[in-house]
Order: sequence, then structure tokens, then C-alpha cells
Amino acid sequence: MLQQIAPYFGYLASLLLALGLLVNNDLKFRLLNTAGNIAFIIYGVVLGAMPIILTNSILLAINLYYLYKIYNRKEYFELLEFSSGGIMIDRFLSFYQKDIAAHFPDFKREQLEGNLNFVVLRDLVIANIFSARLSDDGTAEVILNYTVTKYRDYKVGRFIFDTENQYLISKGVKTIYYKTVANKRHEKFLAVMGFAEQQLNDQSFLAKNIG
Repeated sequence: MLQQIAPYFGYLASLLLALGLLVNNDLKFRLLNTAGNIAFIIYGVVLGAMPIILTNSILLAINLYYLYKIYNRKEYFELLEFSSGGIMIDRFLSFYQKDIAAHFPDFKREQLEGNLNFVVLRDLVIANIFSARLSDDGTAEVILNYTVTKYRDYKVGRFIFDTENQYLISKGVKTIYYKTVANKRHEKFLAVMGFAEQQLNDQSFLAKNIG
């Protein structure tokens, strides 16, 4: 039985390693490689192929080492507020225009005017740009919450919604909500961040209470 299913572990391992080469996020790369190494080790054990077991055991140890470094790496995060933009904001929006449109298709540059706007720096690099339209009742409609692909490991989100919780409260924010979510991956991110369906003004939105 095991001999019959062994090739499938080999195919799975090859697929996982190939997918790892397609991602541009270091964490995802290491996770896919780790899973691929484990699949290859199982494949090698079933076939009794020591070279496969030995090679992938070494690669697994290397990947686990780098995963440990990633999860324990100390990074510098900073939130910088801005009013309506500037040269750096314009350059950022222009450079990531296509990917921003994939996540926030209705976003227009002029929508930043009068909003609660800030960028999140990660080791002094702009990792995220956030803009929300704040109402007098404390509800804040998210217009833009875009994180650069390589930084999509939830750390930026936790910094905004957990670490900088008091900053949002100081700005009068009680509830942050999205009218629509156009991207499935962003919807998954919001679920991890604690957003859930809520009734606001007799309408249902994805929302998170602050404080």
C-alpha cells in the first residue's frame, strides 16, 4: 500500500518546492520548502532511499533554522501620520498602483483628503499605507489599507490594530469597518485580525471594535 502511494508524496514535494520559487514572501518561501522537505522525507522513507532522506533532512534543518530567525527577528515599526500626501506618498501609490487596484479597485488618490491617513514603516521602509474616513460617531470606514506583498505576514496588521490601538482610540476611532472587500486574501487577513460581520446603521459590514 505504502509503495503504491509513495509517488504521490514525490509529486507533492516537487509541487511544494516549485510553488516556493514563485512566492516573493520569505516566510511563505520557507514554509513551502519545509513542507516539501517533509514530503520528500516521507517519500524517501517509504522507498528506503537514504540519499533522499539525508538530503531533505539537511534542507529541512536549514529551513527550520531560517523560520526560527524569521519568527524571532526584532524589527522596528513606526506609524507616521500624514494629511493628504506628498512626494513619497505619490511615488508609493504610483509604484504599487496595479496591486492596489487589485485589492481596492475603487480607490482614488483624491480620497485621502480629510481622512485619517498614516503609513507604517518597517525597518524604515514604507510597508503599509492606511486611510479611513472617520465619522463623528467613532466609526471609521477603511478607504485603503494596503501592505506591500513582501510584508504580508500579519505583523503590520497586528501593529496597526493591536500595538497602536491607543493611537486609533486617541483619534476617536471606536469601530473600523469595510463597506466591501474585493480581494479574498485581504478578507482572510481581516478574519485573522478579528474583523467580523456587524450591523452598522442597519447595514452589514466587516468590522472590528477598537478598545
